[in-house]
Order: sequence, then structure tokens, then C-alpha cells
Amino acid sequence: MEKKGAMDSVQLSGFAVKGPLEPVVALLGGDATLPCQLSPEQSATHMDIRWYRAQLSPAVLVYQNGQEQGGEQMLEYRGRTELAQDTIGTGSVSLLIEQIRASDNGQYRCLFKDGDISQEAIVELNVIGLGSAPHVHMTGLENGGIRVLCSSGGWFPKPKVQWEDMTGVKLPSLSEYQTQDGDGLFHVEASLVVTDSSMGNVTCSIQNPLSGQEKVSAIFLPEPFFPRMSPWKAALAGTLPVLGLLLIGTSYIGWREHQAKHREIKKRKQEAAERDQVKNEKRIALVAKETLEADLVRRKALYNEDWKKAQLYPDWRKEQFQPALVTLKHENFHQNNSDPEEKENCSKETHDISLSNKKGDGNLIILNQKSFTSGRYFWEVDTGDTDEWALGIYEVHISDNELPKDVPLKKFRVLEKKGCNYRALTCGPKVISQEVPVLIEKFPQKIVIFLDYEDSDISFYDMTEGTHIFSFTQVSFSGSLYPYFKHNPMELSSSAQC
Repeated sequence: MEKKGAMDSVQLSGFAVKGPLEPVVALLGGDATLPCQLSPEQSATHMDIRWYRAQLSPAVLVYQNGQEQGGEQMLEYRGRTELAQDTIGTGSVSLLIEQIRASDNGQYRCLFKDGDISQEAIVELNVIGLGSAPHVHMTGLENGGIRVLCSSGGWFPKPKVQWEDMTGVKLPSLSEYQTQDGDGLFHVEASLVVTDSSMGNVTCSIQNPLSGQEKVSAIFLPEPFFPRMSPWKAALAGTLPVLGLLLIGTSYIGWREHQAKHREIKKRKQEAAERDQVKNEKRIALVAKETLEADLVRRKALYNEDWKKAQLYPDWRKEQFQPALVTLKHENFHQNNSDPEEKENCSKETHDISLSNKKGDGNLIILNQKSFTSGRYFWEVDTGDTDEWALGIYEVHISDNELPKDVPLKKFRVLEKKGCNYRALTCGPKVISQEVPVLIEKFPQKIVIFLDYEDSDISFYDMTEGTHIFSFTQVSFSGSLYPYFKHNPMELSSSAQC
């Protein structure tokens, strides 16, 4: 009987700790409650209670002597945690975490200590972050089709990306990149090359793997945007067989003239049939040519309706812009390898009405009109076989009292070439310099620059290949803009104070 009583005493003085069987799920930026319960149910007001993660100290929350203790609390949880003290009398010590972050994801341990007896339970917290709606846009022509890019940010954990066509058939991504920012949230970019011009819409969906929630965006790919054979080449391909048939027919007629007279009637009938065939083939070729020309007009009309979304066809794009009145200073352009002192003298003697040469920054372009403060303009520059150059625009601001008076307030945005390497460069006073490597397979000989002041867009196109090179789109104009082209990019750093 005494032995049985001792066992009862141990049972009465002992306890266990229970947590939820399933993980607690919480949305990013919301609140989460992690439950923890003594078993059997009893008061825990006299106990030491500790919520912690990988190590006992510092802890997420510490409760001792009837109140919360902040001395051992982790910095990232200060001001965001609270113990449910209204239920501590029944042994329930739920932990409330406010303003959930990605770093809160993972395991938590709930520890009760009563004298020499301690027990704990593990609680799993799954944080779910739903990012932004996917941004889907066309980036150019590639491998006989159109390359489409899908991007989105603010996801946790790492999301899943899926492309689909109009019928729901899944399409494999050409490439996919996922990066994590300082807050632990994921940014994803996935690309797809569409070669089927009849596909119409493609859909990009990004899904959270824990909750199954997804965000979807679609883009319409107009059939005229797909690369096609030139109408003139197609017409020529249809005309050549006709010409070949004409030659064959003529040779055949000449050969038939040497036949016997008794075959004369039959020969004339054959000649008449052949002439009818040639006329019919000419008519078919003419109809095909007219159809191709009409199709070209239709494609161009569709392009003009939505030209900003397609980085294609610079010749058509010019019709949306005004030609800028610029002059290239050829005498300075050809003296780039001469003596620096001669180059300086030449620059001083040249009358330049643009602001770009007042400080001797080596600009080879003269703007023969007022500076750009609104509107859309384009101009072309023949770069030739030059090994080093910088081409783009610079922005002039009103004088800033924080800078010396002799420092020009110019902000440059240029495409720069050095040898076989290209980069997009942003620099100027009070501006954080930025550079982006640009991959160009064929060295451009003639480049056209498109400036859209209201949309804050500067785009470069290779006129020889008809391809897009690079665009500055994350910019905002507030001053006067001028075209810029110089032959020695090494001078840009000093003149622009990059």
C-alpha cells in the first residue's frame, strides 16, 4: 500500500507538456498564436516558462516570478511577443507573435520548469508570404519566336512558377532565377520562348507551395509580332518559279517548231494551253504579292496600336517619335587618336551651341534645337569600327547649393563600349553610380536612340540587325536632356564625376 501511494504521489507532482500536432500557419505581416498546454491541467503561475528556438538563451520570451522578463529576450522579438497570461492559471501559455516576418518561420520550444522538474513541447510555425501579381511582358525576338519574361517578388517560401497556353497545356520555362532579399523574401524571374504564332495567350502562374494559393497573369501575343519572311522575299520566291516556267515554255515551243507538219494542229493547241497556264501563274503570283502587302499593312496597324509593349521593329517605332535635329562633329570624331593637346585646341575652336561642350567633356553631338523637356525624339549615330565610345543622353539640373559652382550638375545615362565589352552606365553628381553588363552578339555599326520624356524611357536599337539592345526604364526626368556621344569613355568619369 505504501509503494502504491508513492507512485500516486509522483503522478500527482509530475506533468507533461502538449503542443499542436499540426504546424501553425501564419500570413506574412499578420499575427500568430502558438498554443502550449500543461497536462494534466493545472496552474503554472508559480513555474518558470520559457519560449525559445535553437538555444535556451537568448529566448523568444521568458516568464519568471509571475511576470515576463526582458533581459534574456532576443532583439528581433522585442515589442512583438506576448504571453497569454489570462489562461496561465489553467496551464495554457500560448505565445502571441505580432507582425510575422519570414525569419519567424521554423520550430519553437515551450519549456515549463517547476523546481527540479522540467518538460517541453515543440511547436512548428509555417510562414506564408503571397507576393505581387506576376508582371509579364515581351522582351524581343529569339530563336524564331518571341521571348516572354514573367517576374514577381515578395514570396515565402520559395514559390513555384508554371507557364500554360490557352488550353491549359503546361509549357516548360526556358530559364528561371530565384533570389532572396534582405527580409528573406523571394523574387522570381522566368522566361519562355513562344514560336507558335497561333498560340494567342500565354499564362504565368506563381504558387505558394504551402498554402497552394497562386497569382496569375496572362499576355496576348499578336500574330503579327512573330518574325516572318520578308514580303518581298516571299513575292520573289513565288515569281522565280513563274519565270522558270516561262523559260521552259519558250524552249519547248522552239523545239516543237521543228516537228513534222502533221503535228502542227496538236502543237498549236499545246502552245495555247501553255500560254493560259503562264497567265494563270502570273495572276496567282500577283494575288500572292497583294496579299502579302495587305498583311504587312495589317501587321503594322496592330503594331502601332500597342507598340510600347514590343521591343521590335525600330523602323516602325520611328513613326511614333520626332527626329531630333543633331549634328555629329566629324572633325573631332576623326581626331580621337591624335595628340591630346591638339584635340583640346580643336575642341575650343569649334562653335557648339549645346551645353555639353562648355566644360570640354568631349561630346561629339551638337543639338540644333532647344533641349528635350517633353515629347518623344529619336536620332541615329554611326559608330563604325570604333573600339571605345559612350552614347546616350545627359540631364542638366538647376544649380544645387550643396555643390561648388564649378561642378556641372549633369546626370549621364549612356551605353558604353570598350573593346568587345558593353555596359549600361548611370552616373553624375549626387547620384549613386550604376552599371549593367550588356550582352551583344554582333557589334552594331549604326545605333538609333529613342527618348520618351513622359514615360522616362531611353532605348537603344541596332538599326543594321533591327534588334533591341538596352533600355533605361527605371528613371525619372526632371531637367533638360541633351544627346551625348564621345569617343573616349575613360574621360566620362572625370567630366561626370562618377
